Amino acid sequence: MMTQATDHIAFMKMHGLGNDFVVLDTRERPVVMTAALAKAIGDRHRGVGFDQLALIEQGDDGATAHLTFYNSDGSTAGACGNATRCIARHLMDQGQVPEVVLTTERGQLMACDAGNGLTSVNMGHPQLRWDEVPLAREMDTLELPIDGAPTATGMGNPHCTFFVDDADSVDLEARGDEIEHHPLYPQRTNVQFASLVGPDHLRMRVWERGVGVTLASGSSSCATAVAAARRGLTGRSVRIDLDGGRIEIDWRDDGVWMTGPTAHVFSGTFTSDWLEQVS
Repeated sequence: MMTQATDHIAFMKMHGLGNDFVVLDTRERPVVMTAALAKAIGDRHRGVGFDQLALIEQGDDGATAHLTFYNSDGSTAGACGNATRCIARHLMDQGQVPEVVLTTERGQLMACDAGNGLTSVNMGHPQLRWDEVPLAREMDTLELPIDGAPTATGMGNPHCTFFVDDADSVDLEARGDEIEHHPLYPQRTNVQFASLVGPDHLRMRVWERGVGVTLASGSSSCATAVAAARRGLTGRSVRIDLDGGRIEIDWRDDGVWMTGPTAHVFSGTFTSDWLEQVS
């Protein structure tokens, strides 16, 4: 439950390429979030609805803020790239600064204004060893012993990327749910199906762990770009077309940079009556 269950609690609704978020700034007004409450807020019929919920918390070690993420099923997520970009844009506008440093479960992440309304964030170095992803046992992460020989990548959360001839023809709901719970992934996994459509240009569709089909996913885009480069399909800088739009990924020496648009759709408050019902 929330600490101020009888008061109106403010939130922001944001999205990056249709990957949508509820964001609560708890730096001045602490909020106690539970899995049940996150799930209630994520209900698109009885709550607000989101792919992920993010808490903006007090930063330390020079960081502007710390971010904590929840999936719509109430489980936590170690990373959420598009939410990180949305919040970075909000904090840059709020502080009238061109860059911010955020911390997540991954550590410190640098974000900056990329011009033309775009925001970039460094999602850190990819995790390429089996125990970093993590997988259930030691194996080569480049081609897993799963039908379709997908690639495993960690980006603060686990990913499983299939390269196929036509990503649009895949039954994403059936395959995504099946692979999310594959026994090789003890923490479940995000699932991507990607096709090469041109030089350094991919088409990708996403199934997110704890959410389902989403229009976009930042960490999934980073994982897919890394997997494509490792397999020699692309260079280290790629364009990815998702159901929600296009994102740019650049795997540099200092980490995987992601650049794309953000939107702050509206701000609102949870009513005291509703909070009492779900707490």
